[in-house]
Amino acid sequence: MKAYTKHIYGGPEVLSLEEVEKPTLNEGLLLIKIKANSVNPADWHILRGRPLFARLSFGLFKPKDKKLGADFAGIVEEVGQGVSKFKVGDQVYGETLKGGAFAEYTCAAESVCGLMPEGATYSEMACVPIAGLTALQALLTHGKLKKGESVLINGSSGGVGHFSVQIAKAYGAHVTAVCSSRNIEFVKSIGADKVIAYDQENIHDYNGEFDLVLDTNGNLNFADFKRLGKRGVVVGFTTMGHMMSVLIKKVFSKYPLSQFTAEANNEDLTILANLIKEGKVKPHIETTYSYSKIPEAIEYIESMRTRGKVAISWE
Repeated sequence: MKAYTKHIYGGPEVLSLEEVEKPTLNEGLLLIKIKANSVNPADWHILRGRPLFARLSFGLFKPKDKKLGADFAGIVEEVGQGVSKFKVGDQVYGETLKGGAFAEYTCAAESVCGLMPEGATYSEMACVPIAGLTALQALLTHGKLKKGESVLINGSSGGVGHFSVQIAKAYGAHVTAVCSSRNIEFVKSIGADKVIAYDQENIHDYNGEFDLVLDTNGNLNFADFKRLGKRGVVVGFTTMGHMMSVLIKKVFSKYPLSQFTAEANNEDLTILANLIKEGKVKPHIETTYSYSKIPEAIEYIESMRTRGKVAISWE
């Protein structure tokens, strides 16, 4: 089968499309024929081996796992012993941060997969797992968002951000979105009640009284969270120095600020699928690349200016 592999750390140029063996199907796993992927910041962080401490998990001097890719949608071709939630022929979507999704086939645990809703395309559902799960868990699991509350979403037009706006509205929140002026109409179209354009108004000087502040961009400092909201959730950072500054100040404060990495599970994937089926959430695909252009797709999202998501088609 075809798969993208990496033998050294580096940029998209170190990826090669190679012929490799199909993954081995073990207990509790699904063998999935890939129909679509999406690309995420996690992909290029893993590809480049940055931040450096991440190499403790992914390989100190060279990558442990040669295959890249996390988000996928496809068809179950085989099921391993002990699998009970899925059967051959099911259309599924999910993610595996261990890599291997940028390939014709991948193996994934049934616990990180969900059934695709009727009517959804493979490209749409491949764009959901990491970004959608991060948004859902940021708002509900860690942010404890309740109906009628107000939420400020910083970075509202990106992958996680555009899901966050829609999910917050679906759960009855009043949403104030922060984005560039070129994305104002986009975030309004997906449900934002109010928009702050960061290139017209400095968010670091803005005063507000929100129940929850969600930072998907990673540029709010600790003082911003305390000034703007009763509680906060951060899911990304612009630099290591900024991350350390925020987290160290959190340790010495009683302010409720959460930082986390999303974890895939059947329940949350089902919630997302239902929201999409009901029309309350729609993945926005800015552009779609062929699988043969995956390195170019990764290079594209590294600019951090993507509106919604970038999809990959294997069809």
